[in-house]
Amino acid sequence: NIALVRFVYPHRMIGRGVGNVALIVAVASAAGPTVAAAILSAASWPWLFLVNLPVGIVALLVASRTLPATPRSGARLDPVSALLNALTFCLLIVGIDGLGSAEGRPLALAELAAALAIGTVFVRRQLRLPAPLLPVDLLRIPAFALSMATSIAAFASQMVAYIALPFYFQDVLHLTSTQTGFLLTPWPIAIAAMAPVSGRLADRWPPGLLGGLGLGLMAAGLVAVALLPASPSILDIVWRLTLCGLGFGLFQAPNNKVIITSAPRERSGGASGMQSTARLTGQSLGAALVAVLFGLVHGAEPGRAVLLALVSAVALAAAGALASVLRRHPAEGG
Repeated sequence: NIALVRFVYPHRMIGRGVGNVALIVAVASAAGPTVAAAILSAASWPWLFLVNLPVGIVALLVASRTLPATPRSGARLDPVSALLNALTFCLLIVGIDGLGSAEGRPLALAELAAALAIGTVFVRRQLRLPAPLLPVDLLRIPAFALSMATSIAAFASQMVAYIALPFYFQDVLHLTSTQTGFLLTPWPIAIAAMAPVSGRLADRWPPGLLGGLGLGLMAAGLVAVALLPASPSILDIVWRLTLCGLGFGLFQAPNNKVIITSAPRERSGGASGMQSTARLTGQSLGAALVAVLFGLVHGAEPGRAVLLALVSAVALAAAGALASVLRRHPAEGG
């Protein structure tokens, strides 16, 4: 999607296009739990997966009639690279997740060592290919590399909060699953509200500054969540999560704009793939980090584990903000 934005919108409006994509993603994220609840009220859980078939078919039909023709690389898929890619990331995520269990820690360390070894072979292979599956050569562009680091840190921070907060709502505040779902909704709604605004701002102001400001707001919101009173009101929770969502929404469009525009136009597909890799890597690492933290404080009060996770989320958001403000996009004179 991000690569196609470059072929749909004129250069001066790429930020707006990326913001529109972020808006759709945020709206879908906010609607997902409600749609899932509606499906489960009328059908069994397999329909949560089967519903994607008709939706996917409609998307393919619409895309075939509306999306622009884009240049192709002419290269074929490299099966060896695909296998090395799968092994590297699978072993990495499973290994990190296993660190939270004392009895499984030796196996987890072995998996991480294997991920490092296979990943080294994988990266070296990519550097020799003219059309690599994982275009690590783009990381030689400073703005691109810092944007990738920003994205990984930001999505890891968000995922840590997304997973830890339901435990806080249900195990500490003793809310129902329905109440928990509603309380999590302000975050993606705020992202949706901010996405088009941040897209327009990204076309006028330095994306690095906007991304840093956004993640700074997100970190501030997470700090406020960590400092919630013992018996918070609904409003106490909602405004804090709204602040997190507004900050994340302000970061996302400018950051994605830098990722897609700092790469050569003919490498847009590779840059878009790297953006997705950064997002999914951050989300996976965030989920694994929560598992590790909860495993380390196993048996303690749930509130302690949640607080530790929120502190980690704040640190990740702050690291992402720092990476964002350090970059200078070519269009900004750097």
